[in-house]
Amino acid sequence: MALTGRAALLALLALVPVVLVPSRVTVLVLTLALLVAVGVDVALAGPVSALRLSRSGSTACRLGEPASVDLALVNTGTRRVKGVLRDAWVPSAGATPRVRPLDVPPGERRVLTTSLLPTRRGDRRPDRVTVRSVGPLGLAARQGRHEVPWRVRVQPPFTSRRFLPEKLAKLRQLDGLVAARVRGQGTEFDSLREYVEGDDVRSIDWRATARRSETVVRTWRPERDRRLLLVLDTGRTSAGRVGDAPRLDAALDAALLLAALAVRAGDRVDLLALDRELRGSVEGAGRDDVLPRLVDVMAGLEPALVESDGRRMVSEVLRRTRRRCLVVLFTSLDTAPLEEGLLPVLGSLTARHTVVLAAVADPRVEEMAALRGDAGAVYDAAAAERARGERGRLTALLRRRGVEVVDAPPATLAPSVADAYLTLKAAGKL
Repeated sequence: MALTGRAALLALLALVPVVLVPSRVTVLVLTLALLVAVGVDVALAGPVSALRLSRSGSTACRLGEPASVDLALVNTGTRRVKGVLRDAWVPSAGATPRVRPLDVPPGERRVLTTSLLPTRRGDRRPDRVTVRSVGPLGLAARQGRHEVPWRVRVQPPFTSRRFLPEKLAKLRQLDGLVAARVRGQGTEFDSLREYVEGDDVRSIDWRATARRSETVVRTWRPERDRRLLLVLDTGRTSAGRVGDAPRLDAALDAALLLAALAVRAGDRVDLLALDRELRGSVEGAGRDDVLPRLVDVMAGLEPALVESDGRRMVSEVLRRTRRRCLVVLFTSLDTAPLEEGLLPVLGSLTARHTVVLAAVADPRVEEMAALRGDAGAVYDAAAAERARGERGRLTALLRRRGVEVVDAPPATLAPSVADAYLTLKAAGKL
């Protein structure tokens, strides 16, 4: 039971006769009258337990995009349920409105729509639905709570998809759909055509030329049906914020652009997300469902505040990939995690696979390095230069060990990783 503001007002008005006729009898009579009125009002209020609630609507949306969920109420009782309803969601769901008036006559159905604008990835779930059924006098109400489960999976926003048309144009050129196909390491034979000035003489097919009256050359196309393994480091370094978002979000965005490009190129894409434990994986997905599966797994990934296990990461990759493939490792260029965790076991990975390490750089470091205004700015610039020098040292060390390094701020990380993939594909190094 819950009292309303009208009951409190009535109790205040009852103080007037108590002041005018101060006696125990007056207080007792007024108190009993108020209690009887409240009791009658509660008894006449529609029972909350007679409501049957269910949900429908959106089950997934992208971060920053709106969604809507409908709450249906059916009154199976014999009295009208009139009052207010509170549909509680976690704050990051951005649910509106949270409280609204309710009026459901007996045997009828009402549908209330909640608009969501999530501010975080992952599963956003409602809490309980609280219904307060007010009596006809408006003094008191019956109150009950209902568990009405639902889940809206908030997926990564994939803001880098704006770069996809540009990268697909480069891919078409690489495939020879725009420009002439040329021979290169790791390419596959496509067809024969007549020699034209400017062709590489090494592409001349002498046997076919001997059977014809003109010189013919072989045309080639880049390798297809190669495998990419995207490895997301979800350890503590992925929780570091660059700008308004953690590093992990920038890595997810870059991974989605690379996956979309690789699928269009005819390559297979798998995913591993881990730190000390495996947080998610996608394996063996078909070309049509690989992106939905990637997005679904990525939606639930959150940084774990633990040190990543480099040995576990490398062993998982080697266990899952027998044939040579391109391993794209999204991690950080921090000294301690790399030198103590990944570098000691990196050789076993580069010996069997082509490895690209993609790291999120902080543009604030570049801004600090240019500061010279006062003594504090000079110290900041010195710290920034030291950080830049350390990242440069690690980058050079990794490249000497056969690792391609992409170090870029969040705004350009995704296109930079995609360009590295296209460069390796053109060179036949996948």
